[in-house]
Amino acid sequence: MKAMDKEAMKVQYQSFAANMKTLMLSTIDEHGKPFLSYAPFVKYDGKFYIYISKIANHYRYMEENPAVDVMLIEDESKATNLFARQRARFVCSALNLGNAGYDEIFELFAQSFGKSMMDMLRGLDFSLFELTPSEGRYVAGFGQAYDIDLTADKFVHVNRDGHTSTNRS
Repeated sequence: MKAMDKEAMKVQYQSFAANMKTLMLSTIDEHGKPFLSYAPFVKYDGKFYIYISKIANHYRYMEENPAVDVMLIEDESKATNLFARQRARFVCSALNLGNAGYDEIFELFAQSFGKSMMDMLRGLDFSLFELTPSEGRYVAGFGQAYDIDLTADKFVHVNRDGHTSTNRS
């Protein structure tokens, strides 16, 4: 793959990720079964942050098992091919940070979702979770998969056999 193509894909990923406001969450319930949900999020310092209610199932599941997968996925109405929707998936570890401190994170939430909304939610039973990605994969379309980190500092093309390219140019 040419370096220019890779740079174009990297910019495409960064634009895609920058325009997302919610993520899909895959957690594990108390019986070891997968549970799928979603949450609004912000990104900071290479990590995702979600602010969720204690009554939400995924809150309890992440408390009991911090293993969580996260997916950002292109809106169906904007996809040119529904078999190859643009998406990024991350393997993460969740940590409940509570509701105090982390002013820079809450400021990002206020910028994205409105100060009045965040002021209202801060008065409820919500808690901030930090989701730390350990690995990620971005799929831009057929034959266009990349092993990535959240910030795209790592951006390595994956061959059709599922292995990363040895040619990094």
